[in-house]
Amino acid sequence: MTMDVPQEILDALTDVDMPRLPPEAAPSETVRLAGVEVPVYRAGCIVVGSGAAGLRAAVELKRRGDDVVIVSQSAWGGTSACSGSDKQTLHTANTADQGDNYKAMARSIRSGGAMDEDTAYVEAVGSSRMMASLQFLGLPLPQDPLGGTLRYQTDHDEVGRATSCGPRTSRLMVKVLAEEAIRLGVPFYNQTTAVKILTGGEGADRHVVGMLVMRASDRTEQNPLGIALFVSSVIVLAAGGPGELYRDSVYPNGCFGSLGLALEAGVELVNLTESQFGIGTRREGFPWNLSGTYVQAIPHIYSIDSEGVEHHFLADYYRSTQELASNVFRKGYQWPFHATRMLDFGSSLVDLAISSETAAGRRVFMDFNRNPLSVPGDLPFSLERLDEDVRDYLGKAGADQDMPIDRLKHMNPLAIELYRRYKIDIAEEPLEFAVNNQHMNGGIMIDTWGRSNLGGCYAVGEAAGTHGVTRPGGAALNAGQVFGTRAAEHISASGRAKRTASGDITGTAETGISDLLAALRTESPLTVKSIRSEVQARMSEKAGILCDQQNVARALIEARKLNVDIRANGVAYGRAAEAVRGVQWRHMALASEAVLSALDFFIRGGGGSRGARAICDIAGESTPLARSGPLPDYRFRKERESHRKEQIVVRLDGDEIRLSTQANRSFDESAKSFFERDWPSWLTGRIYD
Repeated sequence: MTMDVPQEILDALTDVDMPRLPPEAAPSETVRLAGVEVPVYRAGCIVVGSGAAGLRAAVELKRRGDDVVIVSQSAWGGTSACSGSDKQTLHTANTADQGDNYKAMARSIRSGGAMDEDTAYVEAVGSSRMMASLQFLGLPLPQDPLGGTLRYQTDHDEVGRATSCGPRTSRLMVKVLAEEAIRLGVPFYNQTTAVKILTGGEGADRHVVGMLVMRASDRTEQNPLGIALFVSSVIVLAAGGPGELYRDSVYPNGCFGSLGLALEAGVELVNLTESQFGIGTRREGFPWNLSGTYVQAIPHIYSIDSEGVEHHFLADYYRSTQELASNVFRKGYQWPFHATRMLDFGSSLVDLAISSETAAGRRVFMDFNRNPLSVPGDLPFSLERLDEDVRDYLGKAGADQDMPIDRLKHMNPLAIELYRRYKIDIAEEPLEFAVNNQHMNGGIMIDTWGRSNLGGCYAVGEAAGTHGVTRPGGAALNAGQVFGTRAAEHISASGRAKRTASGDITGTAETGISDLLAALRTESPLTVKSIRSEVQARMSEKAGILCDQQNVARALIEARKLNVDIRANGVAYGRAAEAVRGVQWRHMALASEAVLSALDFFIRGGGGSRGARAICDIAGESTPLARSGPLPDYRFRKERESHRKEQIVVRLDGDEIRLSTQANRSFDESAKSFFERDWPSWLTGRIYD
């Protein structure tokens, strides 16, 4: 920014007030099932989750005259509403300068491999419509004086398709979509946790018939756990990603997602090997991504050991002050760890170095009141001695101030304001941070309409496994909007959600409630705390940015044993609220086994380093170099080209995780539509077949 921005404008983009929820509708009836008085709610479609993707699906269904409700564990408390970065990115087709090419954009989205080509095109071509819709609802995306949307370049983005409202882009998206959902009269059921998907039919005819939930407001003496039944033949899973899977995570606390819930219902998952890790503040305080201008301001990064001694540890990795500072800057748009960027003194050496310091028990900080210290024997830091791409960016931004805090204030004062809201003043004190888990690229396997393999079950947002090995920054927000709309279009065209569900599923529900109660045992030695501690430690220590075959295999054995113990002993709880967490941690333990199973399957099949993880191997082809020489402990395998063309599919068969591979779906770029030929398919609804 080249001028001071009034405080009230900064406040409006940082303190985003959310709308008040409408009163909840009463249940249609109450039935006694498995000894419990269970309230029954009925709907044409249930959307699970109140983030940006789920709200989009609900809004589009309601606009089309469908009967839809939203159930949410905590409205406005999920990842969309509570996460962000310095200028949180929305990735859409470029609507400035010379415009964009959707096919080229699709190639960029799927460039990392292991992604369906048709899905990438769907996300690309749908992005302009989604952005226009959000702007219509009031999302304040910045424009130039002639109406072009302001853009910048993000990771895996060769054109510059990124735009942003500031650090709270996704929260602002949730706000405008929530206001629209409330205006349209979409019923919300808050403090409502989905615990079991109910199904009917067999084999290929299996389909959704309803869902069991646990609701604080439905707890009574005759129903102490607040179990409720939602009857519906259509469910949209939009509960986000498995944020609780890792101890070292930038997700808000309490984000469980729905992978375990889906697995138990027979829903197939895909690409669970693919996540994103990057630097961010720790979840014990205010979890936040530290990409963008936080590092483009080039603060001094250092660690402190148990004796209080400061270590200028990045100087052990980079050969010159210029190289060190330039790669700190590049973490702004190369924010996800990528194994290949550890080579040739690239930007992911920063992640490796930080991770190593943390593993050694040191605390890592960035100090915006100090420029990087010089590498021993080299010249001191200077804005004139930076790599050309870095100098060019800072020059165009006008960021020529002497100190990092002044460069940050000039480029993005909102980044400073945000932390002040949480009583952290980065203008006055260093900021502690770490490498942590930030996004799950895999999830529920869906087609181009958001359908899973289970009839009537759709998935959108981070719950859906639409991404491949890599994705451009902000592509996830766009994908949630595109598939939220497409799922709604498909559901509405089917006619299944036009009326409130009226069927009798009490037999299925009673069996489900009995199973649920059997899995919650007050006398079990397995507590929520013990399961959480075991799962999170194992995932953070064995399935982070550095993996190897032996440790992953050992972690998988431990994860399997935990799930055997959970099935045998159940999960203990004291208060009713702990029972909800008990179910969620049972699901999370299952999701952990699924992720480790996929990772073990990939590594044993010769899988190499790509995206989120380096697969360390003493026989690997690549060895990172540091200033002092090779780093043999981090020698890693290269990726196999054949693995880019396929995805790993995960499903639960009884109590066993089954794995297979399938080829990426293709997209014929040479195929062209023709209006008169193709219009009838739209008019008659054949496009939804």
